[in-house]
Amino acid sequence: MSNSVARIALTIGEPAGIGPDLVVQAAQRDWPCEVVAIGGAKVLAERAAALNLPIELKPYSPTRAPTPARPGQLLIEDLPPASPVRCGQLDPTNAPSVLSTLDRACDGCLHAEFDAMVTAPVHKANLNFAERVFVGHTEYLADRCGASQPVMLLVAGDLRVALVTTHLPLRAVPDAVTPELIALTARQLDAGLKTAFGLARPRIIVLGLNPHAGEDGHLGAEEHEVIEPVLAQLRAEGLDVTGPVPADTAFTPAQLDATDAVLAMYHDQGLTVLKHRGFGGAVNITLGLPIVRTSVDHGTALELAGTGRADGGSLTEAINIAHSLCLRRHV
Repeated sequence: MSNSVARIALTIGEPAGIGPDLVVQAAQRDWPCEVVAIGGAKVLAERAAALNLPIELKPYSPTRAPTPARPGQLLIEDLPPASPVRCGQLDPTNAPSVLSTLDRACDGCLHAEFDAMVTAPVHKANLNFAERVFVGHTEYLADRCGASQPVMLLVAGDLRVALVTTHLPLRAVPDAVTPELIALTARQLDAGLKTAFGLARPRIIVLGLNPHAGEDGHLGAEEHEVIEPVLAQLRAEGLDVTGPVPADTAFTPAQLDATDAVLAMYHDQGLTVLKHRGFGGAVNITLGLPIVRTSVDHGTALELAGTGRADGGSLTEAINIAHSLCLRRHV
């Protein structure tokens, strides 16, 4: 970090959604870091006018030393969409420009121009019109960074949930939950908790795949045949892992008081509980990348774009956590 001030790239997400609203809202406050919006300057100016919020957009210069952000001011690297943006109306012709904002922020992090990137929500279906398969931010950024095993870790207050599989159809999950993937994910989570949160020996609860964690094989064999042997191996390596634990009891207060993170087998198994706990204020951290990346915990909410009713709490927390991770990396 230059002059001890972190420089954070903030992609504005799907321009027809609430991403621009959230970015404009975030620009209304002080930040201890420099925030550089990546996206269309006209989009942000129009959204600020719709929200009746003051904004002064200043061209970003990478040669200038980073300075803390001030209320009502926002640095911008102007990457305009191909077509005019209308709140709530997706336009496939703008999909390539959305991906270009991700590429710019990611490459800037890889080349140490930015200390972290924070992403506002994108619309996955619309991005697939860009003639590139887009499964999700996590997978897209991992591919661009050359990272083989990214891990989604979502944080809501003191609850942390990571995922073995991410954006897969439910019928594909059992085949994807392999010993190798569980081991890689658990090791990545253990390392990430040490690095990002300063935990000397993270305590991790690992969920079973089936109801009641398989009920001793009566409701599925994956626990005995796949998960238990992996956990024994990980314990031999020194990891503090418990399980497989039934998903319907793992999130009770007594269980959570004795753990630092929960490792779920698939997306909705873990994130349903986490979003019930802290939707609108939770943050997605991507572990396993050579860069710092955080994101909001919600989608584009097209129906709220430009209305002033979008809650910016998750983006605020994503920037805060990104800044904290930057500081921890440079301790």
